[in-house]
Amino acid sequence: MVKEEIKILVLIIGAGPAGLATSACLNRLNIPNIVVEREDCSASLWKTRSYDRLSLHLAKQFCQLPHMPFPSNAPTFVSKLGFISYLDEYATRFNVNPRYNRNVKSAHFKDSRWIVEVDNEKDMSREVYSAKYVVAATGENGEGVIPEIPGLVERFKGEYLHSSEYKNGDKFAGKDVLVVGCGNSGMEIAYELSKCSAKVSIVARSPVHVLTRSIVRIGMSLLSFFPVKLVDRLCLLLAEVRFGNTSRYGLVRPKNGPFMNKLITGRSPTIDVGCVGEIKSGKVQVVPSIKRIEGKRVEFVDGKTKHIDSIVFATGYKSSVSKWLQVDDGDLFNENGMPKREFPCHWKGNNGLYSVGFGRQGLAGISRDAQNIAIDIASLV
Repeated sequence: MVKEEIKILVLIIGAGPAGLATSACLNRLNIPNIVVEREDCSASLWKTRSYDRLSLHLAKQFCQLPHMPFPSNAPTFVSKLGFISYLDEYATRFNVNPRYNRNVKSAHFKDSRWIVEVDNEKDMSREVYSAKYVVAATGENGEGVIPEIPGLVERFKGEYLHSSEYKNGDKFAGKDVLVVGCGNSGMEIAYELSKCSAKVSIVARSPVHVLTRSIVRIGMSLLSFFPVKLVDRLCLLLAEVRFGNTSRYGLVRPKNGPFMNKLITGRSPTIDVGCVGEIKSGKVQVVPSIKRIEGKRVEFVDGKTKHIDSIVFATGYKSSVSKWLQVDDGDLFNENGMPKREFPCHWKGNNGLYSVGFGRQGLAGISRDAQNIAIDIASLV
């Protein structure tokens, strides 16, 4: 059943932090908007697709959304539950009321308006929205990525899952577990698994900067006053003092410094929560990329093999925009669902199409994008 066309000035697709922030900024300017979300709650990545011990890896001042700082008594590094509470309070304060269970099927530009077809999966109907402006707020983390590995699907006799499905290490005690990826999620999951008495290996597929929270906090504070290369040199010196030469343990650093590498590749440095200590002690073994899998035997590119019971893929996410957007209509996204233009010009396309949360700048970038979009739309209406 198709409902009648719903006319709205601004349609926001996605009710994560990006969608909430954009709607809040528009609401403060009295600009009508609707937020649609495919899940049954806001911030589903935090509420249903993240592990229990997760917390913000950056200090709270770098993670707040527009017009609402964290309380002064909040911890510097806010917990998962603390951040979820913050987001719920944020939505309430700025009167953001997403429409849940709305799965966007298509969006195209026609006769000066965006026609967006949405499945209402709660009452099994099709809704059609006609909007002057569309904001893609599904972000870079639309869906989890598991790489194609010979034998994984057909012949692996153990369990494998994406990090978005991992909750805690309790059920893995005593098992041989392979974590793929040494970013923040991978290193944190490997640390927890080790502490839960699993026998853990971690795949370092590419060079990685490992820093502490305090080093990252120092670096981000200094970036407002000093060149990136100078800040990088200081942070690398501090990391060398803290960890020593991590390449001895299989964690090779990139050629560029941590913040320059972030600017060039979009990859943030890994913030250590204790995993480096587990690696140094031999409780977590660093291994190279997987070549193939047979049964419970995993072969790596160096020819060595390991018996593995479970694999956790901390291999990141990809955008889902290309599944529903006809990319040429707004000339904003490429075929991979990412902006064609680099930061800081990534947030605005043609025909009233915007993106928020695609600049690889974390929550601080989301805050900037949301405010830019609200100001820009306000200048046009």
